[in-house]
Amino acid sequence: MTDRPAGPGDHGVSFASAFRVWLRVAALSFGGPAGQIAMMHRIIVEEKRWVGEARFLHALGYCTLLPGPEAQQLATYLGWLMHRTWGGVMAGVLFVLPGAVSILALSIVYALYGQVGPVAALFFGLKAAVLAVVVQAVIRLGRRALRNRVMVGLAVAAFLALFLLGVPFPLVVLAAGVIGAVGAAAGVRALLPGHGAGAAGAGLPAGRFETAYGDGLPAHARLNARSALLSSALWLSLWLVPVVLVGALLGWESTFARIAVFFSQVAVVTFGGAYAVLAYVAQQAVEGFGWLAPGEMLDGLGMAETTPGPLIMVLQFVGFMAAFRDAAGAAVGGAGGLSPVWAGTLGAALTTWVTFAPCFFFIFLGAPFIEALRGNRVLNAALGAITAAVVGVIMNLAVWFAQHTLFAAQMRVGLGPIGLDVPVLASVDGWALLLAVAAGLALFRLGAGVITTLLACAAAGLVLQVAGLRL
Repeated sequence: MTDRPAGPGDHGVSFASAFRVWLRVAALSFGGPAGQIAMMHRIIVEEKRWVGEARFLHALGYCTLLPGPEAQQLATYLGWLMHRTWGGVMAGVLFVLPGAVSILALSIVYALYGQVGPVAALFFGLKAAVLAVVVQAVIRLGRRALRNRVMVGLAVAAFLALFLLGVPFPLVVLAAGVIGAVGAAAGVRALLPGHGAGAAGAGLPAGRFETAYGDGLPAHARLNARSALLSSALWLSLWLVPVVLVGALLGWESTFARIAVFFSQVAVVTFGGAYAVLAYVAQQAVEGFGWLAPGEMLDGLGMAETTPGPLIMVLQFVGFMAAFRDAAGAAVGGAGGLSPVWAGTLGAALTTWVTFAPCFFFIFLGAPFIEALRGNRVLNAALGAITAAVVGVIMNLAVWFAQHTLFAAQMRVGLGPIGLDVPVLASVDGWALLLAVAAGLALFRLGAGVITTLLACAAAGLVLQVAGLRL
């Protein structure tokens, strides 16, 4: 490797060339964060040799500390490293754009024709398969994060707090982080980061070779307090000013204002990725705001699983449906007399903006500080504890989805502070159960890919409807 101080002017990669590469990365960003990061590594490190292995993993390590989709943040970070702020904006926006367009198109079809037989049948099969995908996510994350009995205990405690006591998701995340930090400061070995346990980048191929960027630190990546303050002010304004304007112009009780505020809050607690926060979003969207019916969150997740981009794009579907139904239910259209489709489109755009604007804020503000962050054992222990708790959070999501997909009726059971919804066994949907089991066998026994499994189950749902076996 070279030791020269590389920078945007001397690495030899033009902005136009980078645009084409990041567009290719965006078009191939299927398979969830693990698949997206592996694909990015193959293109950026192995094929293009823009950065080396150590620098790639260094950037990935920082992105895993942040709330939000780590793959999109990694693309933003690498784009910033190569071509300053505009390079980061380009890479981050391109990573989101194909998924945003795809989810918007599917949301419109769903809202207008979702109850039409063939479309409903496709989503019926998709829901059953998504259950198996969520269970797979629990197992994969558990193998990496639950490295000892203390971590297993944190996961179990998180699940019970959510499932039995109804503790809000952000409090569960906060409590886990405090436990990890305090335990590490006290010298509890089980909470200290292990050698390679849950390390970012596990499974990525190793290798050292000459790269376009070299090992040097460019001027724009050096720690500068003034630059950090200006960057934070700019990106906080870009994130929060639209939220304030929506609330001031339309009223804080309007659906658009609620979308802006709620998803801004969600954006800062999405540790552990989309699966971790979906149970919280589903609960609020269904029970708190009345934006969705219980099974519809699974429909949205199925869309996100089968389109490019971060899985957190499922939130765009929620924002679309919230604004669409608000306009459809109003006496004279939605805000400003908009048609439901236009209102839904604006709701989707607003949701996407407040979901991803914080990602750019975190990268452009924090990237110069990553050396200090990666060397902080207490911080790493706190985030390790959060990751362990996220396993329990995702298990709660799996149980919630299973209840509302496999059973038509629930009954509330309470005992003091403990309360939970129990499915009525007689209301089980046999075909949904069969498809969920088949999806599980395909993923775990046959090694089928996620997209293949989802498409096969969607096709099976359509066959059941055409054959008259399920109306």
